Amino acid sequence: MATYKKRGYKPKNQKEKEEVIEENSTTAEVFNTLDEGASKTEEWVVKNQNYIIGVIAAIALVVLGYLGYNRFVAEPQQEEAMNEMYQAKKYFEDAANGISSDSLYTMALNGGEGKYGMLDIIDQYGGTPAANLANYYAGVAYLNLKDYQNAINHLSDFSGDATIPSPVANGAIGDAFVQLEQYQEGLEYYEKAFKANVNEFTTPMFLMKAARIAIRLEQYQKALDYLKRIESEFSASTEASQAEVLIGMVEAKMQ
Repeated sequence: MATYKKRGYKPKNQKEKEEVIEENSTTAEVFNTLDEGASKTEEWVVKNQNYIIGVIAAIALVVLGYLGYNRFVAEPQQEEAMNEMYQAKKYFEDAANGISSDSLYTMALNGGEGKYGMLDIIDQYGGTPAANLANYYAGVAYLNLKDYQNAINHLSDFSGDATIPSPVANGAIGDAFVQLEQYQEGLEYYEKAFKANVNEFTTPMFLMKAARIAIRLEQYQKALDYLKRIESEFSASTEASQAEVLIGMVEAKMQ
């Protein structure tokens, strides 16, 4: 076992001389190894400096490109798309308020007065938040025009956001499937709708729709669970009074 020896220590005998020589040799070897490793690292850096610089430059270009794209392409494109969508959105809102609904929903989809419709926004500004929103408007317009498959297609392409949450879109898809008499699919989308976001408005509404379709499908236990949830958790909702009546009917069918 090696012992600590003070600076200037002189060996007293041959054995200690050999120990000192061995320690000095080991230390020198360690430093030589470190020197060799450092030299090899330096050599590798020198040899591959073009590659290293290229990688760093590529990363910098990606970051700058992303920032530049957002500032000079994506943001202006989104602003332009929202401006172009203004008239189509106005047609949609007027149609939703019952003003010449069929013709205005059609104009909301296809445009009018030289302005883009929702389908043009989707085609010309794909990938922007405006195009995403246009998919929702197009889906609901098709739903009101009784073109249920196109309604499903566009609503499925819509991703919910702060403006229009996903429960509303999922519920509209459920409505379209029910109109196509694809009741099981309709039920699944109503379930997605009330599970996506719990609130006092959409949750009891879609629980009720899910319960009614479950009754149609003779899935009575599921219907009863949904109706009792409305009764217990959303007693102030307009659906609560309907739930009370339907619970009695479902319980009678289960006997």
